[in-house]
Amino acid sequence: MSGFRGLAGRTTVITGAASGIGRATAIRLGEEGAPVGILDLDGDGADQTAATIRNAGGNALAFATDITDRAAVDHAVAEIDREIGPIQALVNNAGWDLAGNFLDSDPELWRKVIEINMIGPLNVTKAVLEGMAQRGSGRIVSIASDAGRVGSSGESVYAACKGGIIAFSKSVAREVARQGITLNVVSPGPSDTPLFSNFDPSGKLAKALEKAIPMRRLGQPEDYPGIITFLLSDDAAFITGQTISVSGGLTMHG
Repeated sequence: MSGFRGLAGRTTVITGAASGIGRATAIRLGEEGAPVGILDLDGDGADQTAATIRNAGGNALAFATDITDRAAVDHAVAEIDREIGPIQALVNNAGWDLAGNFLDSDPELWRKVIEINMIGPLNVTKAVLEGMAQRGSGRIVSIASDAGRVGSSGESVYAACKGGIIAFSKSVAREVARQGITLNVVSPGPSDTPLFSNFDPSGKLAKALEKAIPMRRLGQPEDYPGIITFLLSDDAAFITGQTISVSGGLTMHG
């Protein structure tokens, strides 16, 4: 499956591509002809995704990287630049949460959630954005969550981070628009991913959400690469600062 203009040869970094939405998106990018650099704390999973892309004829490298570590991010980005070409696109996908009421949480958990879901994307964005600004072009798509738009019980700090990513993306989009760089956000609804499984080990929440979602199912990883790769392509060259929900109709924003 291919066809979006400008993706062939567009070196793209994606975080959290060892599984779920990130893995599906990385594989789609490989199909579109984009060289892919994968950053994930799960090095083995990242290697497997990269191998899948290479086995299909694509170009991919994987780095076991903690995105909360700025030095580690800078090193991986420099290696990708050197090995597969100047980075022209970024997908901030990696995320983590632990379900629970805010009153039952503590600062240690807050810091971990904020480091992974807010500081991590800032680290990676800063690492790639400087080169994009020098070259006068670039595409950045960050994966937020509808929790960051409408709130979500049991994930208050996570929702705060995702709301922050939305505001951050809009703000930087204004700063760099004249340099040919776009920033947009894809905001998934409830999705059948490892993160959601950890959030809902009993499966009761999934069943309740399936009844609430107009399309009567959770999102699947394969529901997201289309919109993500579109926003990374030249077909979306005049779109910036936007947040697009992909939720089966659970949330509908005008």
